[in-house]
Amino acid sequence: MSDYLWSGWGWTHADRDKTTAQTTSQMAETQNKMTPDEKFNLITRNLQEYLGGDEMKKILQERDIKVYWGTATTGKPHIGYFVPMTKLADFLKAGCHVTVLFADLHAFLDNMKAPWELLRLRTKYYEAAIKAMLTSIGVPIDKLKFVVGSSYQLSEKYTLDVYKMLAMVTEHDAKKAGAEVVKQVESPLMSGLVYPLLQALDEEYLDVDVQFGGVDQRKIFTFAEKYMPHLGYKKRGHLMNVMLGGLSGSKMSSSEPDSKIDLLDDEKSIRKKLAKAFCEEGNVDDNPILSFLKIVIFPLMSLKGENTFVIKRAEKFGGDIQFVGFDAVFEAFKEKRLHPADLKSGASDALCALLAPIRKIFEDPALIELTNQAYPPADKKAAASAGGAKKEKKAAGSEPSSPAPKKQPAPAAEDDNASIISKLDIVVGKIVEVGPHPDADSLYVEKIECGEAQPRTVVSGLRKYMTVEQMQNRHVLILKNLKPAKMRGVESQAMVLCASNAEGTVVEFLEPPAGSVAGDRVFFEGHEGTPEAQLNPKKKVWETVQPDFKTREDRVAVWGSVEFRTSKGLIKATSLVGANIK
Repeated sequence: MSDYLWSGWGWTHADRDKTTAQTTSQMAETQNKMTPDEKFNLITRNLQEYLGGDEMKKILQERDIKVYWGTATTGKPHIGYFVPMTKLADFLKAGCHVTVLFADLHAFLDNMKAPWELLRLRTKYYEAAIKAMLTSIGVPIDKLKFVVGSSYQLSEKYTLDVYKMLAMVTEHDAKKAGAEVVKQVESPLMSGLVYPLLQALDEEYLDVDVQFGGVDQRKIFTFAEKYMPHLGYKKRGHLMNVMLGGLSGSKMSSSEPDSKIDLLDDEKSIRKKLAKAFCEEGNVDDNPILSFLKIVIFPLMSLKGENTFVIKRAEKFGGDIQFVGFDAVFEAFKEKRLHPADLKSGASDALCALLAPIRKIFEDPALIELTNQAYPPADKKAAASAGGAKKEKKAAGSEPSSPAPKKQPAPAAEDDNASIISKLDIVVGKIVEVGPHPDADSLYVEKIECGEAQPRTVVSGLRKYMTVEQMQNRHVLILKNLKPAKMRGVESQAMVLCASNAEGTVVEFLEPPAGSVAGDRVFFEGHEGTPEAQLNPKKKVWETVQPDFKTREDRVAVWGSVEFRTSKGLIKATSLVGANIK
């Protein structure tokens, strides 16, 4: 366990157990003094929305509220998880009985992103990570209840209730309920339609008054309010947190490597990612750095009764600057008195201090081993670095007699804590203009949108396989960080990825999932990382990876055995199976 807490503007170097004991005592004293209205205000502060407020107030007149928050145990928890953690702290301070649900069955239903045995390990990882997060910010966890979904969701009674709901819920209502959470496709899997039903039933089986989640869960919450009374169960209240934007401007997601900072990222990685984050000067409406300060950093500071945010600067640049309250930071940035580089620097210091205790906790050999098992690293160097391990073979204090079997076989990987595949920058593109190359009969010149300010010019040898009409306005996959190359006098700034049969007589585009937009990033689960700005041709990254790009029998594009994915689903070929991708 870490022997220090937050330093500088938050927690100071201290004995954790003593601090937690003091916090528990203070919390109990505060709860005894709070009125029902004060508890309600604390429970609902900083939320984007809540439903059932009158009923919550009525319950508080008689007893404390029982609330649950659930999370599907898929990708690694990231800093966005501090948003619900700050609210769990509020709930506990208000005397709520808090249950944390590790929704392993929900995770399995979410496109079966991981096999069941791997999900069991990830559930243990989530519990360790969330306990570490709460402990690191001084929140007592002795009042928390942790529940694994499959511990009751496979029972006879629960299963019968699922069937009852299946008999009364229409496809329209199920699909609408999961619209913001479950990947939407033209022909959805049944698992995605069942997902909201299970989440509604969890309220009854966890015996709570209120469910808490992000505002993206709103349609599931209103679905539960409609259907739970049909089963004879009471309608619950719902608390909705704001959503923390990703570093690149989209939603922060475990499936989007560039959008997030992992809990175990080291300081160098944290500062590098924040330095690249979107932070336009004077822009306060679309600014992930400001959002993180408002939603996470300042609420956590308030737990210690502090409200001053310090940005350290060298004397030659004017010295340190201080802001009292978030509004002061907001106004200074809006009026361009605070430069983006200074804002990022201050946020980096705050975030590094916030995550240091968690990394320290995960230096425990047992947790290093759990991390490597739950999220199998791509190679030995990655395994050794996860959680700060020094020697891979000595995890948990013993040396295995033979190498452990790989959980997810894949092609060989490189260095730097990430698989070689993470160095590729593959995104969804949209062809907005296409025409013949002026000096080559076999080539097209396309303009392809890829989520940037301007479309990229791409030269491709597709002229004998597709007509202009077949290509116009198509969504495709492009590799955009190859070194630009001139092809018969026209510079090509990316490569379109296509599937082709062994003879090379049939070539077709890879199809992104429904709802895709230009700029959606392609990732390979378990091999996330930050792509290179531009691949070094001498390192032969593309040449190493490409031979293992294929399509499976179900037409899904894979690298070895790892699927091509975006946050919206799987990538498939139109018709080719066992095809090469290049």
